[in-house]
Amino acid sequence: MRSATFPPIRVEPDVRAEVEAVLREGESLTQFIEEAVVAAAAWRRTQAEFVNRGEAAIARWKEEGGGRKVDEVLAGLQGRLDDAKRRAAKRTGR
Repeated sequence: MRSATFPPIRVEPDVRAEVEAVLREGESLTQFIEEAVVAAAAWRRTQAEFVNRGEAAIARWKEEGGGRKVDEVLAGLQGRLDDAKRRAAKRTGR
């Protein structure tokens, strides 16, 4: 497969100087840009997959009845809090 090129981009001189200042020894500006583009594309792909998984989970949740009611969740949390308070009171001898 033949290689391809990205279109040239114009940047302010201070942006170019900033990028050149962080190049590693022996690294070219072209190598840096290629690595940055590949990393950004991989990150966006990861983000898109995350969103897709989240949307699928929400759809499954809705199909299965939408989970638990708020009162049930709050009651469960209150029970956990009460248990933690009892355990703490036993440790301090109250």
